[in-house]
Amino acid sequence: MIKTLNLTLRRKWFDQIVSGEKRIEFREMKSYWNTRIEGRSYDEIRFTNGYRASAPFTRVEYLGYYTSGNHYCLKLGKVLEVFIP
Repeated sequence: MIKTLNLTLRRKWFDQIVSGEKRIEFREMKSYWNTRIEGRSYDEIRFTNGYRASAPFTRVEYLGYYTSGNHYCLKLGKVLEVFIP
């Protein structure tokens, strides 16, 4: 079973991930993200642009994370799927 981390993004960042320009996604080190990132393993990240049921999304290979300053840095691999209605 594929383990997926679901994240929502603004269009600018979504487009950069789809194009391959953005290879790292940053999330601030807060308790909300601590429970979703630390000690967990994922196969992919599903980025959604918005909250509508028909919102654009992409699935991207997850290569792990590291910390830098006060941020989690999620390493992104190849784009697996893109859906833009």
